[in-house]
Amino acid sequence: MINIPPVHINKWLLPFSWLYGLIVFFRNKFFDWGIFKQEEFDIPVICIGNFTVGGTGKTPHTEYLVRLLKEKYRIAVLSRGYKRKTKGFILATPDSTCRDLGDEPFQIKQKFPDILVAVDADRRRGINRLLSLDTPPEVVILDDAFQHRYVKPSFSIVLSDCYRPIYEDSLLPAGRLRETVSGLNRADTIIITKCPHDIQPIDLRIISHNINAFPFQGLYFTSLAYKGLSAVFENENKELPLEYLTGKHILLVTGIASPKMILKELSKYTDNVESVSYPDHYNFKPKDIKLITDKFEAIDADNKLILVTEKDASRLVLFEGQMDENIKDKLYYLPIEITFVDKDKNSFNEKIFKHVRENSGDRSIYKR
Repeated sequence: MINIPPVHINKWLLPFSWLYGLIVFFRNKFFDWGIFKQEEFDIPVICIGNFTVGGTGKTPHTEYLVRLLKEKYRIAVLSRGYKRKTKGFILATPDSTCRDLGDEPFQIKQKFPDILVAVDADRRRGINRLLSLDTPPEVVILDDAFQHRYVKPSFSIVLSDCYRPIYEDSLLPAGRLRETVSGLNRADTIIITKCPHDIQPIDLRIISHNINAFPFQGLYFTSLAYKGLSAVFENENKELPLEYLTGKHILLVTGIASPKMILKELSKYTDNVESVSYPDHYNFKPKDIKLITDKFEAIDADNKLILVTEKDASRLVLFEGQMDENIKDKLYYLPIEITFVDKDKNSFNEKIFKHVRENSGDRSIYKR
């Protein structure tokens, strides 16, 4: 069985969690009763969101949906654009930067330049702006919008971290839940993310029993897979296999919710890892570049490199002109993709395709 550590709850904050829960309860009820109005759209709108604060692997799951659908449909990804320096609706262009879009939408646009990527805190306005384009999307993927109920998605996917079970968690601020577990009832599909690759059937049964999903929802399990090293800046070794890490001295720089998964992966190849951690979605500053440079130069070894996450790479490229060539040549990131546990992949894919076919305007066009 997998070793899941106890979920840490700040019990002294529970009275505030009860107050927060009361506010969330009535907010959801106002949407259910029609007091707060939701807007529906005539095309498939697939929402993928978190049930907790903190990283659950939302971006690689969004990218999986893009890969799945983009060959058959015109795709748009709409995000709030967390920590961007712009306001209102922004449609990504080849010249857009991380400051314009936020790190995650920028990353998606870089990977999939042929799809539409937009940001807008007002998701209703954002979708309407996308639909008003000369060539509008046929499917909209809403990034991190499960609690943004002013849009009524045609299909909702909720992610939950395998190592922080929502059924053992508590509402904010004592725990990390954004709403009570009963909110899962609104989801069309639930995905348990970050599962170990060797997860056992008994673990799957225990989690399934505790989640207690409705038959119509579908409960899936995914793992994160690292695909090798990619250079942040152009150099002669643009792509390297994971085995290249063997015995290396690594300075790991992260601005994500938790670097535990990466550290676990690196431990397969080397014990020589020094970690520098920043808050999630951290906007690097010139002083941080100097700190990273100083720490890297202080490592007394020839076989060394700097490793960052893909999200952090999208922010660090802004400092290209402020980095020494030696630093840029040694700066790599770890791309990640998701893999489904057991035979879940085909079932999930067919569920998504079926939904899109049945909710597209001219359904006869999209028969597979």
